[in-house]
Amino acid sequence: MELKDKLISSFFAFEDQIDVNNQIHQLRTKAIKDFETIGFPNKKEEDWKYTSLNSVLKEDYSIFPKEENTIDYKDVKKYFIHDIDTYSIVFIDGIYSSHLSNTTHDKIDACLMSSALHHEKYKAVIDNYFNKIAPQDSGLNALNTAFSREGAFIYIPKNTLADRPIQILNFSTGNESALMLQPRNLIVVGENSQVQIIERHQSLTENPVLTNSVTEIYAEKRAQVDYYKIQNDKTSASLIDNTYVEQKQESFCSIHTFSFGGKLVRNNLQFFQRGERIDSTMKGITIIEGKQHVDHNTLVHHAVPNCESHQDYKGIFDDKAVGVFNGKVVVEKEAQKTNAFQSNNNILVSDKATINAKPQLEIFADDVKCSHGCTIGQLDEDAMFYLKSRGIPAKEARALLMYAFANNVLESVKIPELKKRINKLIANKLNVSLGFDL
Repeated sequence: MELKDKLISSFFAFEDQIDVNNQIHQLRTKAIKDFETIGFPNKKEEDWKYTSLNSVLKEDYSIFPKEENTIDYKDVKKYFIHDIDTYSIVFIDGIYSSHLSNTTHDKIDACLMSSALHHEKYKAVIDNYFNKIAPQDSGLNALNTAFSREGAFIYIPKNTLADRPIQILNFSTGNESALMLQPRNLIVVGENSQVQIIERHQSLTENPVLTNSVTEIYAEKRAQVDYYKIQNDKTSASLIDNTYVEQKQESFCSIHTFSFGGKLVRNNLQFFQRGERIDSTMKGITIIEGKQHVDHNTLVHHAVPNCESHQDYKGIFDDKAVGVFNGKVVVEKEAQKTNAFQSNNNILVSDKATINAKPQLEIFADDVKCSHGCTIGQLDEDAMFYLKSRGIPAKEARALLMYAFANNVLESVKIPELKKRINKLIANKLNVSLGFDL
């Protein structure tokens, strides 16, 4: 049985396992019908021209785990940013882990989506925000809406500073021969409020895992959101990450995506600006090798005047790795005085590596400052010669140049401990040890 047919036939059995109110039931029922009509994306669609899901859809995935699994903290401690005090929301095979988590309802809510969907306290928030900006014409979004039963719910009330970062961690144990996960996150940051969030998906065995994640982020007036995604999974794991951001007047939202691991990773990241003097920032570093495939598909929709957006993605590709950058900036006629910047720079370490880059600007306003650029090349031989002439071995010289190449993305990371962790991950990917931090 094909995966699509298996998912559709499993839907009613899935709903029987969970307690849903009538409103959510209707939403799920419509979503599974939409998925049945739309299905999985394929390369005939322009946005998926360079990425095929065929290799990951052929597995016989379990739709939900047969039993609840536990993990000892000592076995997964290295995946936490454990050298700072954080809240943490942890899931094991898609099921909430209370003993690994540190949630809160004190001033802010950092808890579970399942609780928010059924608790009267959060009804107004769910009614106003849940499933409101995730595009309805996406089969992947519809699939997630139909099958998601758990995820992170983060609500920062008006005039509130989250007193510590929040970590969202999704572990898969490999107890199933192959597992498909559908995490659903909702983040609402109220007026004049701030939050920092770190998200990670991590497999603990070599069993195939396919994660189809949907995250909706709402930044109200003058809110500040810093979101960091660490993607360093095993080569048996694939991730489709769908993240949608709606910003109101004078808000600031940045999303950093660090893609170092996984078999196939697709990042669908879309920003929608709904007020003036908004700042939207999207940055990423991709370092992959072997036959890994990472695809960044971005959109910034400028619909009002006097706003800014900044995109800066760096890629380093070795062996037969494939990278994709498909970035679009849309500036509507009403969005005068827009300042939009987009940059995608790539290094091909191997002559068998591939990068497909498609930067796009659609500008309908006449008083704007918009730019985009894309470069694809190799390491500078003159710079290599200079470093080697100063006694630096070739291996370290190459790593040093790659560190410098990625530095302007790293310098905007606002959590020092996270920045150190990313530096270590980059050093490991480059197979070198450098005695300094960027």
